[in-house]
Amino acid sequence: MTDEPAGGAALALLGVSKRFGGVLALDGVSLDIRPGEVHAVMGENGAGKSTLMKVASGVHRPDRGRLALAGRDVSFRSPAEAAAAGVQVVFQELTVLPNRSVAENLLLGREPMRAGGLWLDRGAMREEAQRALDALGVPLEAGAEAGRLSAGQRQMLEIARAVSRSPRVLILDEPTSSLGRAEEEALFALVARLKAAGVGLAYITHRMAEVFALADRVSVLRDGRHVATAPAADWTRGSLIRAMVGRGVEERRAGAGAAAAPERPVALAARGIARGAALRGADLELRGGEVLGVAGLMGAGRTELARVLAGADRPEAGTMTLFGKPYAPRGVAEAVLAGVAYVSEDRKALGLVLAHSVESNMALPSLRRLARRGFVRRGAVAALAREWMGRLGVKAASPGVAVETLSGGNQQKVALARWLALRPRVILLDEPTRGVDVGAKAEIHALVRRLASEGAAVLVVSSELPEVLQVSDRIAVMARGRVAGVVGAEGATEESLLALAFAEAA
Repeated sequence: MTDEPAGGAALALLGVSKRFGGVLALDGVSLDIRPGEVHAVMGENGAGKSTLMKVASGVHRPDRGRLALAGRDVSFRSPAEAAAAGVQVVFQELTVLPNRSVAENLLLGREPMRAGGLWLDRGAMREEAQRALDALGVPLEAGAEAGRLSAGQRQMLEIARAVSRSPRVLILDEPTSSLGRAEEEALFALVARLKAAGVGLAYITHRMAEVFALADRVSVLRDGRHVATAPAADWTRGSLIRAMVGRGVEERRAGAGAAAAPERPVALAARGIARGAALRGADLELRGGEVLGVAGLMGAGRTELARVLAGADRPEAGTMTLFGKPYAPRGVAEAVLAGVAYVSEDRKALGLVLAHSVESNMALPSLRRLARRGFVRRGAVAALAREWMGRLGVKAASPGVAVETLSGGNQQKVALARWLALRPRVILLDEPTRGVDVGAKAEIHALVRRLASEGAAVLVVSSELPEVLQVSDRIAVMARGRVAGVVGAEGATEESLLALAFAEAA
């Protein structure tokens, strides 16, 4: 594609680059959205899809390149400017206000007023909102409280709010991630009406069936670069996967964990785990002395499953066993007492107290064991910190420095140490190397393998397929809230894992 807008493009992104610190998220990407078409944008996690759409909608400003709206160069300084120009976006992270009504959310910033603009006309607002919802085919009551809606209904409300502003370009980022079957059908019908009305739609999804059902053209991004754009009819499932993965993925990348783990007793088992739209009957077995990788695309339910296994969330259906006995923790603390440790993907918000010292963070879950007669033994805390700083190679001036002063890799090691100090039998790691450098990643991988060799059952959730291949004995691939398949890491490739990840759950 050239760096000139295609004739008649509603919105064109031309040679767009965007860097975040040392990470080049977009590298000279060109892509256009035409009136009355659905342009699907595909790629692996981290390919740059959402970043590109955030540039298109004014969330980010490009470092290089330009945007053209109906053939004229534009520069959006905010999402509000983009919306005023006719570019609306619906991201996965919903912005519905739970304590407001459906009508208030739908007409936010456009509320009908009376008495010369002094008072909100609530009756007129409900009527106007209901007319808009009915016209869009969105089955919601304008007077309902948004906080009482299901996740799928909130998603539809978000989409309705964007559409009600009469956009020229509508960007939908994983719009069906929270939708049930009936809501999906309503969305697809709405997309067809928008196309017929001449709206240009950019549609980001991981679901192959949606691409071939809805898209007119498909673009593939890989590692922040534009790979190809072609009519949807020219693509096949296999060619899309090959374009997203790239060349050379057939070669095994695994290290110490390449060999398939021998049959070992099941440590933690889950059957039919369901929770909202994220988990729809997931089955999983984690064995002692193995590393089980959990792969899948964004929205597949990986983190949600880990949280249920860790006791952070309660399942709505399904059963679990721990070493053959019923396991239904009522919280993370209860799971820890049973021997299950969980390191969250968000170490800063959920895993660490950043303002506290290294030693206090490491000792926090072990305080009961480190106390005597109700008083914490300072010497025992210091000894624990020294032991685990040494074992994990934590680089810090002293155990007393604040965790927030450490590098990302060392923060992650502290987050691991605090739970490993409990000597858990089952270890659940969600994105254990996110945000760490290559050296720290290698050290964490070696630690994971060592823990398994010592007999622990280790589950590793990761959005990076090379990491899953490198560290795992077996790999469970999730798709649409279920485990689509479990394969041995030996002989698996990124392409074979993606083929499972794109499988449509029945």
